[in-house]
Amino acid sequence: MGVYHAGSRAVQDRVGVRTQADHVGRSVGRGIREIAAAFLELQPLLVVGAASAGRVWASPLTGAPGFVRATGPHRISVTTTPPPSDPLATAFATPDTPVGTIALDPRTRRRMRLNGRLRPTARGFAVEADQVFANCPRYLQRRQSYELVPDHRPGEPGRTTELTDEQAGFVALADTFFLASVHEDGADVSHRGGNPGFVRVDSPGELSWRDYPGNSMFLTLGNLATDPRAGLLFLDWTTGTALQLTGEAHTEYGPDRRVRFTVREAIETPSAVPLRWSAPEYSPANPDPAG
Repeated sequence: MGVYHAGSRAVQDRVGVRTQADHVGRSVGRGIREIAAAFLELQPLLVVGAASAGRVWASPLTGAPGFVRATGPHRISVTTTPPPSDPLATAFATPDTPVGTIALDPRTRRRMRLNGRLRPTARGFAVEADQVFANCPRYLQRRQSYELVPDHRPGEPGRTTELTDEQAGFVALADTFFLASVHEDGADVSHRGGNPGFVRVDSPGELSWRDYPGNSMFLTLGNLATDPRAGLLFLDWTTGTALQLTGEAHTEYGPDRRVRFTVREAIETPSAVPLRWSAPEYSPANPDPAG
């Protein structure tokens, strides 16, 4: 599989960045370098995206550093799976499921993406890599430290078909979310960040955000151009609550690109993850959300 499919190429051509995309695309490969393997082993959080039962979701996985590790030049092993209540639980038990993963470290403002095919294992699952690459730290908020809650137990998930008032308020104050998308040959998870207010709640069933300038690859928007299904994950970095949304997204092109997301289902899990992070230091690259 090449770095780009027809959807990404169409967006690159529309925006006029094919040459830049070709340059950046040279950094994408299947191999997991030593520095990438070392980075993975330090992370307590991995976000995974995939399709399940016709919908796309992004789910958080956590563990003591080392729960994600490279076990070969093209393979990672993860020693946990989501709880049975997670919308991707079935996908994690299905061999050859296309998955996207992202490991993000707020302490260093580094992130790494690995996309491939899932294989269930006795302790969790492995992913055979198709694409491995790093992203720049732009729009990534620094959080200096985290604490691990002992004897952690998630709360009972609540499901709705649109955002409650409390969820809408949470989204409107978010500085980070994760966006899962799919295409014919795979899946991907990307990070989106900005100052609070960069995600706009237009109604209980619709969100939107500006698509800030990035690496010119347009993997996510390219996926959405061919398959509008998407999954969003918002994490409360101080309580561990996770808000997972699934629906469809489309891109509006103009002076400022904007992505609109229609909510089909929302799952809120109190204390979903056992990590409690320190207050953010916002990225200097963040635009003014009112601008």
